[in-house]
Amino acid sequence: MLENLIMYGSALLAVAVIIYMLIKKMDIKIALFLMGIVLLLISLFMGKDIVFQDFNPTGSIVLDPLQVIVQQFKSTLTSAGLIILMLGGYTAYMSHIGANDLTVQMLTKPISKIKSVYILVPVIFLLGNLLSLVVPSASTLSILLLATLYPVLKRAGMSTLTIAAVIATSATIVPTPLGSDNVAIAEELAKYAAFSDLTVTHYTFAYHAIISLPTIAFIAIVHYFWQKRMDKKAQIADSNEEEIEIEEFKEIEGSSLFKTVYAILPVFPIILLLASFILEMTTEMTVSISVEIAVLVSFILAIICELFRYKGDKEVLSQTEKFFTGMGNMISVVALLVAASVFVAGLQSIGLIDTLQQSMQNIQGEGFDFVLPLILVGFTALIVILSGSGIALFFAMVPLIVPLADAAGINPIAVAVPMGLAGNLFRAVSPVAAVILIVAGTLKVNPLHVIKRTAVPMISGVVFMFILSMIVFL
Repeated sequence: MLENLIMYGSALLAVAVIIYMLIKKMDIKIALFLMGIVLLLISLFMGKDIVFQDFNPTGSIVLDPLQVIVQQFKSTLTSAGLIILMLGGYTAYMSHIGANDLTVQMLTKPISKIKSVYILVPVIFLLGNLLSLVVPSASTLSILLLATLYPVLKRAGMSTLTIAAVIATSATIVPTPLGSDNVAIAEELAKYAAFSDLTVTHYTFAYHAIISLPTIAFIAIVHYFWQKRMDKKAQIADSNEEEIEIEEFKEIEGSSLFKTVYAILPVFPIILLLASFILEMTTEMTVSISVEIAVLVSFILAIICELFRYKGDKEVLSQTEKFFTGMGNMISVVALLVAASVFVAGLQSIGLIDTLQQSMQNIQGEGFDFVLPLILVGFTALIVILSGSGIALFFAMVPLIVPLADAAGINPIAVAVPMGLAGNLFRAVSPVAAVILIVAGTLKVNPLHVIKRTAVPMISGVVFMFILSMIVFL
């Protein structure tokens, strides 16, 4: 009885601290590390062993929790961590050589030819999702879209709140093997025998895409009708008469060949991975291209392009340092993955995960297979709306997905996909999300008015996504 009281009490307190720090926008990594260490110490004082794969104890109870951190860093840096670091480096180099801006420029330019205001709504939404392949940060993408598209959309007669809603929801759930969340879940699933051959490419295109692509299309349709209805309800084209000044997007000049090549470079790793996936599925090709290889091939190609562009100037090679600087900037994401794993190790060591698994087994075969995914999506919704970010929560939950799904007797994909997608969709419904505050601040509108425009499309998308996921994966 006392053991259960300690287990539940410490677990609830640890989770409460994590949620509090998320809501307060404090550094979640330190909280996860600290609570993980505390839980590990509690488990040792309870006479339990540390539950961690291939754990090598130090011989000291005080030092063993730190040994978990060291081993987890070693494990992560050789798998998901390396991929995330390389992706960060490539993205930074693409920004440095202007390829990301050129991709945005090339894709947004044709928009000015569309004259129908409400046809522009789904078009801009879909375009924004496409551009999130190049600019994964929702905040950065919103700034770019405001700079490139706001004047065009205003000239077309689109209301300020409609512009705000469409741009704020642009970065959602586009399927990409370059996303850190997809990398994390694929690497975690691959640890288990049932998914031993799973790569992030296969997870993205075989599981994620069959849910996310229809959901994106559905949200685009809802956007069209909802923004039209809200504008009609307001009975005015634009309620904001205040002058809005937006920094002008500097157009990059150059030949058609230069623009085409450089616009393709940011998405070239995805092109390679998609081509490899299709060939593997349709032929007997045995050569598998990993994310790391795709990034390195693309990076080498980018350097060659830069050497041609600057006629062999040795400064080009010096500037490749931006790649490694970008890798360094992503170490915080790797640390978050490690911190989440240490926290979960603490929960496992005090016995909470075993208890949850036993509870999940009670619903097997009772027609309630959707309960676990629904609970996790609901929990995600609550945290994301309160904190404005769902990525930390998702990383913290990744190590729990397979054990809980196995205990509930359902496919882990039925948990991983809905939870990952929900976090990204609900972000645009949070009044404290960075992207909402940036768009509202730039366009000088109330964030809550923006939320009224984004809530229906995003929540409709979550419902559609969840139902489709349950149909496909359960």
